[in-house]
Amino acid sequence: MATIDELKKDLLIEAELMGKPLKLATTWGIFSPREIDSGTDLFLKYLDIKEDDIALDIGCGYGPLGLAIAANAPKGQVHMVDKDFVAVDYANKNAQKNNLGNAKAYLSNGLSAVPKDMMFTTVVSNVPAKVGKEMLSILLHDVHDHLEPGGQFVVVTINGLRQYMKRNFMEVFGNYDKVKQGKDYTISRCVKQ
Repeated sequence: MATIDELKKDLLIEAELMGKPLKLATTWGIFSPREIDSGTDLFLKYLDIKEDDIALDIGCGYGPLGLAIAANAPKGQVHMVDKDFVAVDYANKNAQKNNLGNAKAYLSNGLSAVPKDMMFTTVVSNVPAKVGKEMLSILLHDVHDHLEPGGQFVVVTINGLRQYMKRNFMEVFGNYDKVKQGKDYTISRCVKQ
């Protein structure tokens, strides 16, 4: 049995994400502190990133998605947002730990703190199953407002949310692409016309 002092120490995940080795510090109380969760893992295998993408990671946690994008978009920049101050703290620590000066995390409920004039070429999210219809609706409309024409919004959700995402992507963006469906998770993508 671990002592309380041992439990309070940072956990360290070393993973290869999108072909780049990353070291990620995590802690108890943040989503998936022991390992890269299987939804994120599946997502990164099918995410298409350009070296100059301007990306937003919504609900970034300790930063696995956003930092993998930053490592693969050295000429771009990545904004990572989360409503949990501990997650934001760890995402910024991990950006420094991996020398990813093109990534920064800050507190935001959805896109509430994202600068109004900031436009993105890629927006990603590992959507929490319990986010709620109202928040998802706000997210979809805010993402639409912040995406460049031709920009992509790519999410990973539990399979139970697949049809919901399809309906809402069609409603807000007018298109939907099921990129990949695994045993538990679906990757959905739409493009701003």
